[in-house]
Amino acid sequence: MWIRVADRRIFAVVLAALIAMCWLAISIWSLSPYAPFLHHDALEGVRLAISLEYVLLLFVFVIGWVLMTIAMMLPTSLPLITLFYRLTRSRRNQLQLVALLIVGYLTVWILFGFLAHLGDLLVHKIAHEVAWLEANTWAIGAASLVVAGLYQFAPLKYACLDKCRSPLSFVMEHWRGRQEQMQAFRLGIHHGLFCLGCCWSLMLLMFAVGAGNVAWMLLLGTVMTVEKNMPWGRQISKPLGVVLLGFSIVVALAGAQAL
Repeated sequence: MWIRVADRRIFAVVLAALIAMCWLAISIWSLSPYAPFLHHDALEGVRLAISLEYVLLLFVFVIGWVLMTIAMMLPTSLPLITLFYRLTRSRRNQLQLVALLIVGYLTVWILFGFLAHLGDLLVHKIAHEVAWLEANTWAIGAASLVVAGLYQFAPLKYACLDKCRSPLSFVMEHWRGRQEQMQAFRLGIHHGLFCLGCCWSLMLLMFAVGAGNVAWMLLLGTVMTVEKNMPWGRQISKPLGVVLLGFSIVVALAGAQAL
């Protein structure tokens, strides 16, 4: 029993170290001369043209997004990951199964980041072609806040949030132990999809404030962790929606006064 407890503690320390290293990497990167490459604006000049420059910049942006995803989203899923680690303790390939779970989870968020990036490029392309939007770029940020605020009241948000807040029932529903490697990966995919369902609108705000903005990362990451894991976390969802909608009004008023 003591060995199992010690083993779980080592596993928790390793996960915490991984998350801490990602936060440290993002923090150092954001303070370096290469900080602009964390932001999608670095890709604006090359657009969607097929070029080595674009591919390299996209690769760098994806690395930044992966680091940001591990730093912000992995802490929100620690209850499920540690539970799965305990449930698979009798299997010789336990660490492999946990790794496949995490890879499946991160795969969903990486694909989301890629699609969100393409959508962001499309929005900026439209903004460059519409004179009013090009002169009032604040409207894009305000619209992002409105979407994020309204989604805090959506039934889909709460359906996905309830799944994420019940790790034991979630694992029991999706884990049968047969074809274990594939099932572990699929469990991560399923959990990632439900996590995406309750957090996608908040993560989209990172495109408005910049992927390398550590302060916003910390704030949004903390909010999502509390919302998913704390006993009273569900109660902050609607007040957060009100705050985001109020903030969108502030951004709109500030933008209108700047005209």
